[in-house]
Amino acid sequence: MDHAAVLALYDRDMREGARPDSPDARVERAGRVVRQIASVGGWNGVLWSDLDPADPAGADAVIAEQIACFTALGREFEWKQYAHDRPADLGPRLAAAGFTAEPEETLMIGETAAQLVDVEPPEGVRIVPVTDRAGVDLMVEANEKAFGRDGGWLRDLVLGRLASAPDDIVAVVALAGDEPVSSARMELIPGTRFAGLWGGGTAPAWRGKGVYRALIAHRARIAAERGYRYLQVDATDQSRPILERLGFAALTTTTPYVYKP
Repeated sequence: MDHAAVLALYDRDMREGARPDSPDARVERAGRVVRQIASVGGWNGVLWSDLDPADPAGADAVIAEQIACFTALGREFEWKQYAHDRPADLGPRLAAAGFTAEPEETLMIGETAAQLVDVEPPEGVRIVPVTDRAGVDLMVEANEKAFGRDGGWLRDLVLGRLASAPDDIVAVVALAGDEPVSSARMELIPGTRFAGLWGGGTAPAWRGKGVYRALIAHRARIAAERGYRYLQVDATDQSRPILERLGFAALTTTTPYVYKP
C-alpha cells in the first residue's frame, strides 16, 4: 500500500468530498473548510480544512467563523483535526479558541481483499445481522458490556440509519447462545472506496477468543461484495495493536476537538 497516496485519497473522498451521514444533515463548503450541519442529535462538525500556514491570523479567523456558525444554530460541534492538517499548530489554536481535545485516535486503513480470510467466531458464538429494533437492543447491550457506558446514542443512530438508508449500514451482533457478547457496524458511503468499521467492542469475558477478528472478516466480505477496496478504522490504543497484526496500516492520527457553546 502506498500510504501517502491512500491518505490523499482518503482526504479527497471522505473529508473534502464528504457526503451527509444522515437524511437530516447537509455538508457545506465554506472557503477552506468542509463542515456538516445536522440536527441537535446528529453529528455536527468540521470534516476537512486546509488553512494557510503563512497566515495565522487568517486561520484564527476561520476558526472563529465556525464557532459563530454553530453557536448561532445552538449546536455543540467537533473539529476533527488530523496530524497532517495545516497549519501544523492547528490543535493548539483550537484549544486557545475554547475547544476541548478528546483522546487521540489512529486512522488505520486495510485492504479489503487482505481481510477475506476463512475465519469463524469461537465455538458457541454466532454472528447475526441487525435489521430491527430487537436486534438493535441486543447490539446496544453488547456495546454497553464492552465499553461500560450507556448505549442510548447507539440505539438512536442505528435505528435512524436502518430507517433512512438501510443499504448504507451493516450492523451485526455476536451471540453466545442468546447472550450478546460483541457488536459492530460498518458504514458505506456510495461513490467512495472506503468502508468505515465502527463500534467494534467485545465483553471482557470474551476478549482474546477471536470474536473481534471474526467481526472484521464478516464485514470485509460484505464490503468486497459491494465493491469497496479499503476498510477504515479510527482506532483506539486498545484496538490499534490488534489491527496492526491483521495488516492494517496506521496512516495518521486524529484528535476530536469539541466546542460547546
